[in-house]
Amino acid sequence: MLQQLISRSPDLKRLRDEGYEIEIRSGYLIVKHIPYLDAMGKVNYGQLVSSLALSSDRTARPDSHIVYFSGGQPYDNNGQPIISITHSSQTMDLGGVLVNHMLSNKPIGGYNDYYEKVTTYSTIISAPAKAIDERVTEKTFKVIPDTDNDSVFQYIDTNSSRSNINAINSKLQNYRVGIVGLGGTGSYILDLVAKTPVSSIKLIDGDVLLQHNAFRSPGAITTAQLDQQVNKAVHFANIYSAMHKHIQAVPEFITAENLNYLDDLSFVFIAVDNNKVRKLVSDNLVKKNISFIDVGLGVEMVEDQLLGTLRITAGTPTKSDHLAIRIPNTDQRNDMYATNIQIADLNALNAALAVIKWKKIASFYQDLEEEHHSAYSINISKIFNEDSSASIR
Repeated sequence: MLQQLISRSPDLKRLRDEGYEIEIRSGYLIVKHIPYLDAMGKVNYGQLVSSLALSSDRTARPDSHIVYFSGGQPYDNNGQPIISITHSSQTMDLGGVLVNHMLSNKPIGGYNDYYEKVTTYSTIISAPAKAIDERVTEKTFKVIPDTDNDSVFQYIDTNSSRSNINAINSKLQNYRVGIVGLGGTGSYILDLVAKTPVSSIKLIDGDVLLQHNAFRSPGAITTAQLDQQVNKAVHFANIYSAMHKHIQAVPEFITAENLNYLDDLSFVFIAVDNNKVRKLVSDNLVKKNISFIDVGLGVEMVEDQLLGTLRITAGTPTKSDHLAIRIPNTDQRNDMYATNIQIADLNALNAALAVIKWKKIASFYQDLEEEHHSAYSINISKIFNEDSSASIR
């Protein structure tokens, strides 16, 4: 990925050709071996770290004039900090990239490209060191390996690096996520999970993609795709594999005979409209100590309006005693959740609430209530949280 990006980005290519040690890691541009003076006038070496703005497969104009610096405070030849670029000092973890200082030097109009940005900061920082030792240089012509080859994404996640949340995002990377049911809510769950660095995503659904699915799924499905009547799991795996490398389609309905499809997962979203299957899967996950979230969308018509409830129920190894009364397992003919009125905005909201709860369980988001059951009532626009585990911890 690094070599492709350099070959298509004149500013990065110029930096490399002139001998700068550049690396792309966790969505940041890192420039190593930048010489600087410490408080004692001794030459040390640090690295510049910049967020990286990309447009497809090449760099865009830098979206920030700020850079980070890994190393000590840079000093001038008079033994004083270089205050013209100093902003603040604090050790931060930018997703595996440790930095110690934030530097700020903003030219009028900003920087035109990363060559201008890197060389400007490098010159300011290294000039005092070069003044006392002419052999000092930041241009080592050292080859830096591409460390992002192991990324689960097909391209660099510059959104996380831009927000400096790579360290928090890494809490999700060891999850092996399964989604049982790729209908309205399940497909939106996939849309959100595919944008996270989970190690793998398994899609389980035996249904074919039909015309009504197009009106309650993310994106737009073409007539040609509908005519093919492809399996849902296969269809969505093909689409989202353009972004996430490790998506597996299982074009089968889950049954008592193939529950082993769940064995290698660490978290499962259940998004099915069959209560028997819902109970079969949830009971199996409880036995295997696999955390999961079951979603439900119950909408009914009252005169000329719709009302209903969105349900998000979590089961974890530490909290499952509430599941018997929260997850529907009755004959669906008398169950409000079986009316099967689905609207894309409600599917998307149900999915978003489920993914947010998963991220709470993963400690991505702060979770003060630790609720394991939530119900959003549409007509009064309120979320009711119950079955908290906070009191038992």
